[in-house]
Amino acid sequence: MKIRAILDKLRGRPPAATPAASPDDQPKVVIVGCPNVGKSLLFNRLTGSYVVVSNYPGTTVEVSRGIVTTSAGVFDVVDTPGIYSLTPITEEERVTLAFLLREKPRAIVHVIDAKNIQRMLGLTLQLADAGLPVILVLNMADEARLLGIHVDLPKLEKVLGIPVLETVAITGAGIHALIDRLPHVPPATGVRVSFAPPVEAALAAIRPLLSADLPLSHRMRALLLLQTLPADSGLLAAQEQPQADRMTQIATATRRSLSHSINYHATLSIQKTAEQIIGETVAFPAAGAIGFRERLSRALMRPVTGIPILLLVLYFGLYKFVGSFGAGTLVDFLQETVFGGYVTPWVDRLINMLIPWQVLRDLFIGPYGIVTLGIRYAVALIFPIVGTFFIAFSILEDSGYLPRLAMLLDRIFKKIGLNGRAVIPMVLGLGCDTMATIVTRTLETTREKIIASLLLALAVPCSAQMGVILGLLSGRPAALAVWGGVILLVLLLTGVLAAKLLPGEKPRFYMELPPLRVPRAGNVLAKTYARMIWYFNEVFPLFILASLLIWVGQITGLFQLVVRGLVPLVHGMGLPDQTAVAFLFGFFRRDYGAAGLYDLQKAGTLSGNQLVVASITLTLFLPCIAQLLIMKKERGLRFALYSAVGITIFALAMGLLIHAVLAITGVHL
Repeated sequence: MKIRAILDKLRGRPPAATPAASPDDQPKVVIVGCPNVGKSLLFNRLTGSYVVVSNYPGTTVEVSRGIVTTSAGVFDVVDTPGIYSLTPITEEERVTLAFLLREKPRAIVHVIDAKNIQRMLGLTLQLADAGLPVILVLNMADEARLLGIHVDLPKLEKVLGIPVLETVAITGAGIHALIDRLPHVPPATGVRVSFAPPVEAALAAIRPLLSADLPLSHRMRALLLLQTLPADSGLLAAQEQPQADRMTQIATATRRSLSHSINYHATLSIQKTAEQIIGETVAFPAAGAIGFRERLSRALMRPVTGIPILLLVLYFGLYKFVGSFGAGTLVDFLQETVFGGYVTPWVDRLINMLIPWQVLRDLFIGPYGIVTLGIRYAVALIFPIVGTFFIAFSILEDSGYLPRLAMLLDRIFKKIGLNGRAVIPMVLGLGCDTMATIVTRTLETTREKIIASLLLALAVPCSAQMGVILGLLSGRPAALAVWGGVILLVLLLTGVLAAKLLPGEKPRFYMELPPLRVPRAGNVLAKTYARMIWYFNEVFPLFILASLLIWVGQITGLFQLVVRGLVPLVHGMGLPDQTAVAFLFGFFRRDYGAAGLYDLQKAGTLSGNQLVVASITLTLFLPCIAQLLIMKKERGLRFALYSAVGITIFALAMGLLIHAVLAITGVHL
């Protein structure tokens, strides 16, 4: 708790509220907005440390819940997925709309990027036109002022008919003012958008058919139904179902009378109204020379400049920081100095003194014991590697680089059935494939989720596994190039093949670009701390469990039986018998197997060619238990089993093939 309090202080967060009995009994504050506007950071500022993340009922979309104490009592705060419009297209937008319909929030906090107010005010108009209790939060107000953008807040409040505040979530500025306003947010009474005559006529025809007492105004519900019927949008109440056919007829007739879709005309009208309001209330600087940040932002997204920058990020961020420093310097210190010099000898003496039976001693200090293998791997190998990766990932995340990486790689990702949005789970997979498989929920279609889950299971090494492998091959540049080239080729070919075989529409991609900024140390430390806590809560028990299962397997002979079954295949790859044990370890944890290779390499057992063959096979090998269980949960039992069997066969076949190619060509790495 002391560490958490220190991190809260670093972030300038107000004191955390004390949890109340049940969120269902409390008035709700719902935070909405586009991705990358600081919505989640503002949520963290409001709620402090007491946050619960769960799936919205009936979906795989996660929502975060916390509480905030105001002058009127405790409020339940909900951070909804990023949306661009109330018209539901993605699953995230459907979940947010369902929340607004079913939860009847006391206040809706619409967070926008103050620098891009002209693009984001459209959603504010929709929320206001719906008669909802909205408060508009212009986040990143400091950056907008630096760019010469000035908003007349009182006038904007008057025109919109809703409260308007400025915040800087990254520093906490404006958060207390927001908390003070939350209990006093009235339903919106301001501007109303005028649509094309055929659309207005259709709205007038649908409104009398609506009878349910839902939070949205009849006018906004009629507009949303007009755009979504005949599909089930969740906007129709049970007593309105008999009118569904009539509403569908009105929607169909309106579509026929327009030159473009209803959605196009509605969006155009909303945008025109937003532009008029912006013209009256916001002053922009005169057009001038492009600043350094904008030039850098464009360079990051252009292939000619973006790819070399990406290679530099990978070299210094992953290879040098995670691979050399994390998997090299830190691992050596913890392995040799801490465990080798102090922990292991002390535990050996203690266990030998307390436990007289050798078979029970082996559970703790044997070759695969809980302390000598499980805890040593988890703390001395995995902790420094995962920790350095999460530091690097948090820096990239806070800097605004990841969305630009998504734009850079969008065209390549479309070739493998994904889009730039998949960059986030793929990069996160370099930290933990289990966590990344959960994050595939953010992808729009089932097809994309299947492809991403398959690629994560097959060819995206987690940070601990990759860090160990980078450490193993760091002194052999040619070996490292072969390993990286084969893994990348497998990733691309598998993605292309899956994209051709799996049915479904081509992925679409749109993303708001946050500003480039220098990461704040407090935010980086806080994110790293939270992810490390999550990782160790998930991983540490599995390491103990793996040691226990191996011990049981040794006693019963089952472990040796499986190893003997793998030995002929291992020999076919030109590898020593002990490598079969490392492969088997890889099933319990991918990084467990990589750590097994680390021990073999330290003992001088593996040559350069053998290291490459073993590293490639292990990288492509069966997903670890944790990832397999998450795959079952997210994609179903059949997908998990078929993927596990197919990936295992493919990985072993690739090991045999690479060994044969190296032997035939006479290459020595």
